[in-house]
Amino acid sequence: MPTYVYECKECGHRFEIFQSFKADPLDACPECREVALRKVLFPAGVVFKGSGFYVTDSRPSKPATSGKKKKSGDKKPDGASNGAASKKEPAKAGAKKEG
Repeated sequence: MPTYVYECKECGHRFEIFQSFKADPLDACPECREVALRKVLFPAGVVFKGSGFYVTDSRPSKPATSGKKKKSGDKKPDGASNGAASKKEPAKAGAKKEG
């Protein structure tokens, strides 16, 4: 059974009580008998330990290169990969014709 902390809005009396989850919350203060109780909530600290809590833990790791297949048109031939070399060749050929 969880422990709940109640505080009276009228007299400020604070107390703890063991209550079932199914039990109705208290509403009357045991000190001043006013119907002015509220539950005091505390932040819960959560620590995740072990595997399965991160995006990378939920799926098997794969090598970066096997994820996508390259198309045959994506890879350029060795001679066409250097654009600067292919531009120089027509200029040299043109210069030889003039001279």
